[in-house]
Amino acid sequence: MKLDHPPLAELLQRAYSAEKAAAFAYIGHAGSLKKQEDKAAVKQIEDDEWGHRKNVLVIMQKYDIPISKYYEVKFHIIGRIISASCYVIGWFMPYFFAGRLESGNVCEYFVMMHYFHSLGIREHDEVLYEMGMKEKDHEIYFLNQIRTSKLLPIFEKIFSWGDKFSFNDVDIENKYSVEKSNEYCKSYKGHADKHLDPK
Repeated sequence: MKLDHPPLAELLQRAYSAEKAAAFAYIGHAGSLKKQEDKAAVKQIEDDEWGHRKNVLVIMQKYDIPISKYYEVKFHIIGRIISASCYVIGWFMPYFFAGRLESGNVCEYFVMMHYFHSLGIREHDEVLYEMGMKEKDHEIYFLNQIRTSKLLPIFEKIFSWGDKFSFNDVDIENKYSVEKSNEYCKSYKGHADKHLDPK
């Protein structure tokens, strides 16, 4: 079965490759940390990203969506660069930019759900929901590591993410059920109603 929805196909391709970049980045991040418990926590997040990549691939294969060679090369390079940089940019920035990245990744999975719903497809709701919520968990973890840092207010003002700003509207303490989770991320830049003119 092929999907007649280019934005959805492209979003799946990008997410598949971007998960590899994230996993590579977390390899470097974990390696740069000193405490064993911190290393283990970031290693678990790396494992989650590899799991997401496998899940996205299963969906892509169901609809004959090819892996994008362009995205694979692009995100491979990005991931390796970020991984290496973690050893030289200090402890704060890897946590901050990881949290900022995960914040945006949350809505990617809920937007995929919106796209599938527009095609009358709901069979992927649970796995997309679980991946979106897992990304939210990651965001919260990274934010908690830097919440008391004096650098956070400065970076938050510059990069529009932190204690007061998020790129998604998921409240982990008051989560919607899978059935109601289509309420999430309606204003996200990739939402189906706006995908022809993304900002």
